[in-house]
Amino acid sequence: MNILALDLGTSSVRGLLLDGDVRPLPGALARRKTVLTADGDGAGTLDPGQYLACLIECLDELHEGGHLREVDLIAVSAQWHSVLPLGVDDEPLGPVLTWLDTRPEPSSASGGPADQVDYHQRTGTWWHRCYWSVRLPWLRAHAGTRVGRFTGLVEYALGRLLTDAPMSMSQASGTGLLDLRTLDWDPEACALAETRGGDLPDLATRDWRGRLRPEYARRWPALAQVSWAAPVGDGAASNVGSGCVDDSRAAVTVGTSSAVRLLQRMPAHAAQTPLPQRLWRYRVDHDHVVTGAAYSSGGNLFAWADRVLRLPTGPALEQALALLPPGDGVPVHVGFGGDRPPGDRGAGSGELRGLGFDTTAVQILAGLMHGVCEQVVDDLVLLESMAGRPVDVVLGGGAMAASAWWRRAFAQVLTPRRVDFGRHPEIGATGAALVATGRITDAVVVADISRTDDQAPATQA
Repeated sequence: MNILALDLGTSSVRGLLLDGDVRPLPGALARRKTVLTADGDGAGTLDPGQYLACLIECLDELHEGGHLREVDLIAVSAQWHSVLPLGVDDEPLGPVLTWLDTRPEPSSASGGPADQVDYHQRTGTWWHRCYWSVRLPWLRAHAGTRVGRFTGLVEYALGRLLTDAPMSMSQASGTGLLDLRTLDWDPEACALAETRGGDLPDLATRDWRGRLRPEYARRWPALAQVSWAAPVGDGAASNVGSGCVDDSRAAVTVGTSSAVRLLQRMPAHAAQTPLPQRLWRYRVDHDHVVTGAAYSSGGNLFAWADRVLRLPTGPALEQALALLPPGDGVPVHVGFGGDRPPGDRGAGSGELRGLGFDTTAVQILAGLMHGVCEQVVDDLVLLESMAGRPVDVVLGGGAMAASAWWRRAFAQVLTPRRVDFGRHPEIGATGAALVATGRITDAVVVADISRTDDQAPATQA
């Protein structure tokens, strides 16, 4: 059994083939970088047409390479929180707002949830600019014409390829409008979002499977009869791909941004454990939830430093970092991209402090990287309060794979916890495949979790 796994992220679109053991097949990978538009006003947008073109190009490349011939299932890891307004003709009215966009503000005409604590427990979210409860009214006010309906970027792209593309429970939970227990749109959240009847996506059933439209079935004949599984939010997929599938392990993932998360079994309509006020909760599928905190800072800080500072390149950079203790570097505040919920600071809140004429570019980078490590500690303590005990930590994501120094810095900051590194290169794609095949419990084996040999001595058992 081969699985085509699609990773539909913010910075790139990837397609790769996995074998029956959910291992990547050599050479069967196609990737396209997306064009994210960001500015000082807090915009963080993607062009829906260009994004769809990236996805089609990936599938074309895999088809031309002969990699689609034995695919039995298509799994999707998908970015959370994006929203796209469509006109009455079902065409985009503008760009896609990604999680990075901090421009939407709550309507002054609305007072917010009647009971903020209960709202948070039901939806796992807050009345915040990251969620559709705030974004939809803002988009209507700025659309310049009548909005027919709203959709997520992933639902838009899949809706062009498939005969139907309802929103999965995982994706719907990322909008902030879903009641996590009933698995239906929350009436109060929808009222805050000023939704109008059928302007929200249909919700996928537990057994939903998608099929290609005839024109794309002809384009990729090997996929004509292949089923598409419901998309899994990228954070949830990354937890599964990291092997963090119960409350004994928390995943700390650093890609473009970063997050700390704990996965628990929590079936629909069952009682839910109380949600700490500072944490969010989203669905993995109908039976599991992931609870945690996300941050706007991660590998994007490294990308900024690489672009702006005169950093060494390649192995020379890692050698220069190795000369600095993991806690060294200039003091920083890593809010370059603003706060993720529940914080409300806008983009441009980052700070570099204590600079002198002898401060080096590598010291600035080290301070930024160490700041990313420190931001997770307090929220990890909250997750441990849910588990009732200390938890192990598994580091994952492209930024972690790229830097041994960064892994050592995390190990130092998180001491005395056991800190491991998930060496699997495609945690989002493999996590989505494991969810799609009902094999979440196999994730620990697939993730290739191992104690890293590059941790600070203080963390070793």
